[in-house]
Amino acid sequence: MQDDDMYAVWPEKLTRGGGPRYRQIADFIAQAVLENRLLPGDRLPPQRGLAQRLGVDLTTVTRAYAEAGQRGLLDPRGALGTFIARPAAQSAQLIDLGMNMPPAPLGCDLQDLVQHGLGKVMDRHDVNVMMAYHLAGGGPEGREAGAQWLAQAVGPIDPALVLVCPGAQAALAALILACSQPGDSIVAEPLVYPGLLSAAQHLGRQVLAAEADADGMTPAGLERACRESGSRLVYLNPTLQNPTAHTMSAQRRRDLVRSASACGAMIIEDDPYRLFLDDAPPPLASYAPASVFHIATLAKCLTPGLRTAFVLSPDQESREQVLAAMRSFALMATPLMGALTTQWIVSGTAQVILNGVRAEAQARQRLARQLLPGPFHADPVGIHVWQTLPAPWTAMDLARVARDEGLSVTSSDAFQVGAGAGPNAIRISLGGVKDRQALAHALDKLAELMRRRPYAHRDPIV
Repeated sequence: MQDDDMYAVWPEKLTRGGGPRYRQIADFIAQAVLENRLLPGDRLPPQRGLAQRLGVDLTTVTRAYAEAGQRGLLDPRGALGTFIARPAAQSAQLIDLGMNMPPAPLGCDLQDLVQHGLGKVMDRHDVNVMMAYHLAGGGPEGREAGAQWLAQAVGPIDPALVLVCPGAQAALAALILACSQPGDSIVAEPLVYPGLLSAAQHLGRQVLAAEADADGMTPAGLERACRESGSRLVYLNPTLQNPTAHTMSAQRRRDLVRSASACGAMIIEDDPYRLFLDDAPPPLASYAPASVFHIATLAKCLTPGLRTAFVLSPDQESREQVLAAMRSFALMATPLMGALTTQWIVSGTAQVILNGVRAEAQARQRLARQLLPGPFHADPVGIHVWQTLPAPWTAMDLARVARDEGLSVTSSDAFQVGAGAGPNAIRISLGGVKDRQALAHALDKLAELMRRRPYAHRDPIV
């Protein structure tokens, strides 16, 4: 491309309301490369000239070029200028379709929101206070913010019953310690969040699979498992379940809490994806507040870096028991992140981010529906897909071969409770890939892989 043509492919202005301007520029470069309108070796306009053309300040273009560079799209050559990079080698780092995390929120600039939010926090708090030890379980402001966040699902609640935890995994471990003894069983569905399996194993408990049907754990299965094992603790993930993406009906939720109460069992309701749905059935905690611990983490609906989860306890005594258990391994949530979380919830920023995550998740689910072969189960607003595999693929073979091809996915055996054959499926997580173009490439590559026949695995001989 000649220097006098370098502006030809560029728009004359950016889209109003189309999200952060630096990201619009980086996304434009990515799309132009994808469509071969910009080719390897093409020189980009000087930053100052492009800023004048688009009507933005120089720092916006500088940041856009930096963002495109992080995506591997650009080749800066000092005084010679900035050029479109040649395609990366196939040995590049794995594309992560395995870690279930929210995508970057559409229309939001997280860097600016974090900087602005931390500025507000430090305007109100002394740095020495932020860097000191704080009350375990959260102070009054943090619990009030937690109550405000939980009220979206559960309705008005007493902040005194809220526990602020350093992530859902810490909350889950504390609940297991507080509500069971070594050697006890935890009743769960046949496919569960792997963090439960890991926590139970390391804490000396076992996870027992109850009977389940298309709507999840059955009431008869819960009662039978509790009766036969003596368990008094049940784990459920009723909304956009990990890994199946199924949402349990309201009637099944009512029946399960009734059965748990009849057995004298407490329920851990792990509900990280609930706020993606506008019409989710009421949480289990709303049917039986005296026998349900409700966990809501921000890691799956806002960003994992906040390391904040809220636990709603049935009463003050049970809250104190869980808090005592958590103190044995995690003295407190990080004060700075806790203060930022509180500031975001109270100011409404958290809701803005949630809306942006939901919008981006919906766009990524549309991509999945276009590119992945059926059958698979997913919700149009969720962040993962439960993909059934065609014969002769097995889940473990597909995960291994995908890794050889530079893709990370999660085999069904990671979620399986106990021995025996599980479903022949993989979980595909849509949020970990940074931009949609890269996600589309990864999903297309995975779909092509599923259309092939698996090859025999042999260790290399040297």
